[in-house]
Amino acid sequence: MDIRTLTPAFSVAPQITPGEVAELAAKGIRTVVCNRPDGEGPDQPNFAEIDRACRTAGLEAAYLPVACGTVRDEDAKAFGQLLDGLPKPILAFCQTGARSATLWSLSEAARGRPVAEILGLAEAAGHDMKGVARRIATGGRAPTDTGEVRHEVVVVGGGAAGIAVASSLKARKPDLDVAIIDPADIHYYQPGWTMVGAGVFRPETTERAMASLIPRGVRWIKAAVAAFEPESNAVILDGGRVVKYRRLVVAPGLKLDWHAVDGLAETLGRNGVTSNYRRDLAPYTWELVRGLKQGRAVFTQPPMPIKCAGAPQKAMYLSADNWRDQGRLKDIQIDFFNAGGVLFAVEEYVPALMRYVERYGVGLNFQHSLTRIDGPARTAWFTRTAPDGSKTEVEERFDMIHVVPPQTAPDFVRVSPLADAAGWVDVDPGTLRHRSLEGIYGLGDACNAPNAKTAAAARKQAPVVAHNLLKDMGAIGAADAIYDGYGSCPLTVERGRILLAEFGYGGKLLPSFPAWLIDGTRPSRLAWLLKERVLPFVYWQGMLKGREWLVTPKLAD
Repeated sequence: MDIRTLTPAFSVAPQITPGEVAELAAKGIRTVVCNRPDGEGPDQPNFAEIDRACRTAGLEAAYLPVACGTVRDEDAKAFGQLLDGLPKPILAFCQTGARSATLWSLSEAARGRPVAEILGLAEAAGHDMKGVARRIATGGRAPTDTGEVRHEVVVVGGGAAGIAVASSLKARKPDLDVAIIDPADIHYYQPGWTMVGAGVFRPETTERAMASLIPRGVRWIKAAVAAFEPESNAVILDGGRVVKYRRLVVAPGLKLDWHAVDGLAETLGRNGVTSNYRRDLAPYTWELVRGLKQGRAVFTQPPMPIKCAGAPQKAMYLSADNWRDQGRLKDIQIDFFNAGGVLFAVEEYVPALMRYVERYGVGLNFQHSLTRIDGPARTAWFTRTAPDGSKTEVEERFDMIHVVPPQTAPDFVRVSPLADAAGWVDVDPGTLRHRSLEGIYGLGDACNAPNAKTAAAARKQAPVVAHNLLKDMGAIGAADAIYDGYGSCPLTVERGRILLAEFGYGGKLLPSFPAWLIDGTRPSRLAWLLKERVLPFVYWQGMLKGREWLVTPKLAD
C-alpha cells in the first residue's frame, strides 16, 4: 500500500481496497476519507465496500467525492471542515492520491499555512503541488500560456486503444516524440473477464504491469487528466500540472456508472449480485454459477452504448451451459432483461443465438431497464417501456443476478470542449479526427463513432488514427485512412463454441476469415480456440506492440 504522509495527522494514498483496511488500522489510522467518485475505473471498489470494511475494523469512514479536475474552492472548504471533525490520524484516498493532496493543500492554504511549506510537505510526500500555487496566485485558474511538459503527440489513456495507437505511431515514425498519460499501475485485458467469470481463465492472466507495456521511446506520464484546453493545446493534470502538445489523441475508455442503479453499489460482490465488468467481481460470478443448484438466475443489459454489447449474453450462455453439463438446468430459471428491443443488433446472428436461448430455456424480457436493487432481499426492479411509450415498474426476485451497469464517457471528457451533446469525443466516423478541433483525434470507447465498443474496434482504429495524424503533420503524403466501423464480438454460446460476430457500420458483415473456415453466423469450435488461445496473444504481442496483423488501414480513393 502506497501511503504518503504529509503531516503526522494526515496522509494520502491511491485507491485502497476493502482487504487493505485492516492493515490501515494496524498502522494506527483512525479515519478513512474517500475523495474518488464511485465508478471511475473498472477495477474500483465502491465506497460502500470500503465503509463496511472500515466499520468491521473499528475505523470511521467519510465520503467526499470530487470528480477529477473539478476541485473547487467549495470542495477544499468542505474538506477542511470534514477533517476538523474526524478522529486522527486520517488517510484520504482517490485514484492516485493527487486529488486528496490537492484538497489538503488548498484547505491548508485557506488556514494560512505558507505556500512554500505546503509545497515542501507535498513534494516530500511525492505530490507536485506547483499547480496549486499557481491557482492560488491567479484566482483559481492555472495558466496555460507555458506548459511544464511539451510533446509532439500526447495520448490520453493507457488502455487498449491508447497503447495501440502509440505503438502504431512509433512503428511508422520511430523518432516521433510521444507521451501517454495514464495513472494506472495495471493494464487489463478486459475481454478476458467473461472467461474468468466462466472459470476458463485465471484472473491474473488478464493483467500486466502498465510499465511493461508502454512502447519503447514513449514517455509515460503517470497522472490523471483533469481537463482539456484545446485553445492552448494543453492538457491539465489532476493537481494542476500542464502538458502541452502539437497533436492530441484521446482514448481514455469509458465510465461504468454503478450508481445509476439505486442500491447496486452497496451490494456488489455479495448477496448473489455480480458483474463480469469488474475484474475483482468476475471470480465471484464463477463462484455463484458453481454454487447455484436451483432457483432463479437473472442477467441484465442496460441501454446502449456499452462496451462489448454481447458481454451480458456471454455471461448468461456460459452459465447456462455449465448448469446444463451439471444436470441442474431443469431446476434453474434463467431470465434476460434487456433495455433494448432486440437480442442482437445485427440480425444475421440472431437465429443462431435464438437456438441457444431455446436450448437453455431463457426467458427474454425486452425494453426492461434495471433501476434499483435490494441485495439482502434478493429483489430487483425494472422499468418496462411499452410500445406506446408508457412505463411501469416490474419487481423481480433472484437467487443470483449478473448486472451490467449503464456506461458514459469519463467525467473529464463529458464536460470538456471535445465532447458532443451526449458527452462523447466528437469525431468523424471515417477519419477519427475531431469534427471541429484541429489536431485532435479520438478512438476507443470514449469516441462517438457509431461502432461497437470492443477491443477489436480499437485494434482497427489505432492504425487509422496513426496514419491520419502523421499525414496531418506532413510526415507521410498518402491519402486519408478510413475506418469502416469494424468490430468483433465473439459470442461464447457454450464452452467450446463461439459465434464470431464481425461487422461494421450499418451492421454490414465484415468477416476476417472465409466461410469454409469460420462462418460467423454459426457456432464454431475453431472460433472458441481463436478466443481462448489466439486473441490474447494477438492483443499482448500484436495490437499493443504496433503489429497490425489483418488491420492494415485502407486508404480513401
